[in-house]
Formats: sequence, structure tokens, C-alpha cells
Amino acid sequence: MSGPFTFLADAPLGTRVVVRTRIPGGYTDALGFLRSRSAAFVSVQTKRGLVTLAMVDVVAAKEVPPAPEPRRRRGIPG
Repeated sequence: MSGPFTFLADAPLGTRVVVRTRIPGGYTDALGFLRSRSAAFVSVQTKRGLVTLAMVDVVAAKEVPPAPEPRRRRGIPG
């Protein structure tokens, strides 16, 4: 099984990923599309914008499936 650094180095740009990083007091996840990477940083395009993460803080990373289609609201003809 490969580690997060190998996965991020090998994953094609544009892959939908989740990257877990260490932050003060715990961990946080960035879910979105892999946009760029270097030996020091990785960038993920999330719903809230482009997030750049330090590779030294990355503890896990993996590919995730496409987001589900939005569900229609009840009572709204479609």
C-alpha cells in the first residue's frame, strides 16, 4: 500500500481527492480536485476555493468518487 506522498505524486492532476493534514489541535480535510503539486506543497480546488497544503503536514490522501448529483426538492416539478 502506498503512502499519501506517493499517491499525490502519481495521481493525475484533476483527480478528485481528499487530503488530511495536521493542524494545531487536530486534523482537517481538503476535498476537491488536485490542481498542482511539488515536493513542498499540494493544491486542491475545493468548493470554497483553492487550498494550498504543506506536504510536511499531510498525513493521508486518497482518490474519492465523483460527488452525487443534487437531489430534487420535493414538490418542485422537474
